[in-house]
Amino acid sequence: MSHDEQKDSTAVLALAALGVVYGDIGTSPLYAIKEVFGNAHHPVPITPENVLGILSLVFWSLIVVVSFKYVVLILRADNKGEGGIMALMARVLADEGISGRQRQAVILLGLFGAALFYGDGLITPASSVLSAVEGLEVVTPVFASYVVPITLGILVALFWIQSHGTAKVGVTFGPITCVWFVALAALGVIQILRHPTVLAALWPGHALAFLAAEPRQGFLAMGSVFLVVTGAEALYADMGHFGRRPIRLAWFGMVLPALLINYFGQGALLLEDPATIKNPFYLMAPEWFLLPLVGLATAATVIASQAVITGVYSITQQAIQLGYAPRMELRHTSGSQMGQIYMAGVNWLMLLGVIALVLAFRSSTNLAAAYGIAVTGTMIITTLFAYLVARRQWGWQRRLALPVFGALLALDLTFLAANSTKILDGGWFPLVFGGAVYLLLTTWKEGRRLLHECLHTQALELRSFIIGIETPDTITVPGTAVFMTPYPEHVPHALLHNLKHNKVLHEQVALVTVTVESVPRVPDAQRVAVVRLNPRFFHVGIHFGFMDVPDVPAALEWCAEQGLEFDPMTTSYFLGRETVVPKVGNDMPYWREALFARMYRNAGTAADFFGLPPNQVVELGTRVTL
Repeated sequence: MSHDEQKDSTAVLALAALGVVYGDIGTSPLYAIKEVFGNAHHPVPITPENVLGILSLVFWSLIVVVSFKYVVLILRADNKGEGGIMALMARVLADEGISGRQRQAVILLGLFGAALFYGDGLITPASSVLSAVEGLEVVTPVFASYVVPITLGILVALFWIQSHGTAKVGVTFGPITCVWFVALAALGVIQILRHPTVLAALWPGHALAFLAAEPRQGFLAMGSVFLVVTGAEALYADMGHFGRRPIRLAWFGMVLPALLINYFGQGALLLEDPATIKNPFYLMAPEWFLLPLVGLATAATVIASQAVITGVYSITQQAIQLGYAPRMELRHTSGSQMGQIYMAGVNWLMLLGVIALVLAFRSSTNLAAAYGIAVTGTMIITTLFAYLVARRQWGWQRRLALPVFGALLALDLTFLAANSTKILDGGWFPLVFGGAVYLLLTTWKEGRRLLHECLHTQALELRSFIIGIETPDTITVPGTAVFMTPYPEHVPHALLHNLKHNKVLHEQVALVTVTVESVPRVPDAQRVAVVRLNPRFFHVGIHFGFMDVPDVPAALEWCAEQGLEFDPMTTSYFLGRETVVPKVGNDMPYWREALFARMYRNAGTAADFFGLPPNQVVELGTRVTL
């Protein structure tokens, strides 16, 4: 690719990144400044000093948290091009120098960060779309009673179209969001030209003076100021779709300038007329532009919500592949874009949660209290993981890593402390919801461990079994039998049951073990490893990345290069299907064992998950008491 072609490709990806990556943070101007000065619980008085102080905090929050921490530092901590809390956790765990206790701590923190992300995934669509539709109240108070119904209608339509795929709609995301950022900048410029004194807020002294003058008020205000950086985690989570350079180009080239200009414009408007605090974003616009602006803002918030929904699908896929969540139905809605996936169960549960939030809180102001807790928690965990990567994989000395990441962690903790004051006003929701998801993830992980221990103690050693089974009395039938097993050194239970009931062996037996590596994708050339155990038995190790689609039949085709050929028409797949029975007295409480048993019973089948042909699958069940 020539230099000019590379530049064009980067520019196109940067435009596309505007819609997916920056949709969430790009809609923050709809509510952030309003929440600082118009918060019902602890509003900041609108004075010139306070306005300059808040704008200075906004400016430096965007520079330090988003520009420096995420765009400069965290984007470097990718996992073979992929980002997000689960990908970062997998990268940290791939370091063999981590001790067992550290590994356990990393897993627990990573799972908790993922659980908090689910809470954010519910709040973002509800809060963003509500804040956009509330612009109708500015057009005329007559629309006030229609805000919630219109919001619900938009959200239902958004979740309904997920099953049809968003590839075609996604083409328009970038251009629409580009128009949105241009509008943000244009509205801000008009107000700044009227009151250019707001530009003095670029000096950090105004932020420090504001915090020093009223420490308590300044501390509480930090919880609302944090709203300007919500969505920063998406820069890292969606890196795999666009790459580091396009995301950085879009941020510094358009998003950051547009956001800052708009925030400063809202500050200028408040200096001119403090009464505009009821909705400073929409009141910046001339009257003739209000309805088009509401439409543009609604489109922008739908795009922001789409990005979060896609992110929830992706993190669920990663959690399943890495063994932290039960198998679920997953469907690809695009033949060309791997990230375009749809998970029906997750989709409809999210819709129910979002509808409940809108009906419970009924306004973006009320929902703002719930916003922040989940995001700050995830950001803190990201900072801790990035420190480990910097120390152990980038080669940073402690004297450099500690001050840099220590300062970032201190800022994250400050935002968390400020947001914690909103727990009783709505901040409890993401904590309760995140805690419930965390309980499910850890229950699944621990339950799988207990199940594997039970199966392991009952299993026979494979090599001695192979030697003993090869007798003249063994009846051989034509074809290939594939037995899926996580234990390559033991006899699969399905093989034992097949011998017991059918009393035959196929002429070719492949024991297949699927391993998910701590990298996003495994090249096809490294997909399989075949070991011949005797003339009849083979062991096949299949390796997938945590972003790969586990298609076992397709992977088995690569075995031909290593001397093992499969005829798809004469191949049968044998699976074990365990019925889990909880038992009192284990390491895990009985109620959690019962919960795991229910999750296991309702998990998707291995046949669907591994892409096995339905008419060639034989399932043999066994009862396992934990």
